[in-house]
Amino acid sequence: MRLRNLTRRREIGANCYLLESGNCRYVLDAGMHPKQVGMDALPNYAAVPYDNVEAVLITHAHHDHIGSLPALQRKLPNTPVYMTEITGEIGAAMLHNSVNVMSSQRLELNISEYPFFTHAEVDEVKRLWNYVNLRRKVELPGDADIDATFFDAGHILGSAGILLREGDKSLFYTGDVCFEPQTLSMAADFPTEGVDVLVMETTRGDQQRPADYSRKAEKERLGKLICDTFDATGSVLIPVFALGKTQEVMLMLHELHTHDLIPEMPLFIGGLSTKVTLLHDQYAEKSRRNYPGFSLLRDINMLVAQRRKKREIQYNTRCIYALSSGMMSENTVSNQFAQTFLENPRNSVAFVGYTDPDSPGARVRKAKPGEKVQLDKHRLPVEVNSRIESFDLSAHATRESLLNYAITLRPKKILLVHGDESAQLWFEAKLKEALPQTEIVRPDPEGWVELW
Repeated sequence: MRLRNLTRRREIGANCYLLESGNCRYVLDAGMHPKQVGMDALPNYAAVPYDNVEAVLITHAHHDHIGSLPALQRKLPNTPVYMTEITGEIGAAMLHNSVNVMSSQRLELNISEYPFFTHAEVDEVKRLWNYVNLRRKVELPGDADIDATFFDAGHILGSAGILLREGDKSLFYTGDVCFEPQTLSMAADFPTEGVDVLVMETTRGDQQRPADYSRKAEKERLGKLICDTFDATGSVLIPVFALGKTQEVMLMLHELHTHDLIPEMPLFIGGLSTKVTLLHDQYAEKSRRNYPGFSLLRDINMLVAQRRKKREIQYNTRCIYALSSGMMSENTVSNQFAQTFLENPRNSVAFVGYTDPDSPGARVRKAKPGEKVQLDKHRLPVEVNSRIESFDLSAHATRESLLNYAITLRPKKILLVHGDESAQLWFEAKLKEALPQTEIVRPDPEGWVELW
């Protein structure tokens, strides 16, 4: 068996990997690049044969892992797709939203190839999606006699790492993983032995966590910021991703309020976040998560129900606004809301996740008091007078926990993916030192790697 990296670049981008064993081929993930537009946002699908792919396997519903799946399925009209049920149902909602975004960008940016797929196509290709249960072996089609088992990745609801077995050989693809429990999601439940080849994410390889870090302390520090802002008669903006981080923050705020660590303040979320949260609630009893049965939309007292006739969220004092996107990307709710929010010194902004260095969110995060920041290239810069704080509440595993996992497995070969160059280089150096008998590979974009 061999693997070809279809991501075009060695970075966090459009995740997609082609496996080949004899005459059989399988695709792992079908993402879309969050920073690129047009054809550059797609994986290298030209390398995927039209008539000879046995199956597609999807780890989770984030855009960079599922965002181009309908475009791939158009090439492979009869190929089955495997994922967890939660990934499928949430993923469909995210893909429908992607159609809307691409349709807007077609007009705004004059991208003639957008949208890559339509709402009707999303509904049509979904008929080929096969939902699998965690830790249940699935025989994949084809002559290669390969089976797949999905394991909870602890990253977001429905996320999974995938174990592939061919005879006495095995490959484990982590996808995105979190080895520590979050407020909503439980820690990953991954295999700890019997893996020959590990394909591992490296997202946080260039980020060292302080020795005295605790998630509990970060939550309490967030609570202190909210209390300070309340006392100043300001409001708090928390830029979040609609999928995963929104629901995590909602439950975190509920905990803080329940333990009297923050006052009761109206909590506002955006439209897509509400749709995704509704799906989380539908699986409250059927998923591996903390607070089983707890309904985010029903049981969080601070949450303000959306008004259907009022599209824009209005600013009020002493409120919390958990708005997407987490990076304050242009034309998103958090970016538009920040245009007037940031000028108020009574307000606070709490960053709780990753921001790309080139994103508006990163510019706000680094801004000094009184500095002007360009949030939107079509609008004037905004003066940043609000208090800006960052919190380590990532849904990605720390580099130390990923390193320890790889050392525990002791596979014969490790492929480092889903990380910037500096992150991959850190893992490469540490793994070569810790596992001198293991071959460490950083797959070249579009290059082949022999697995066994």
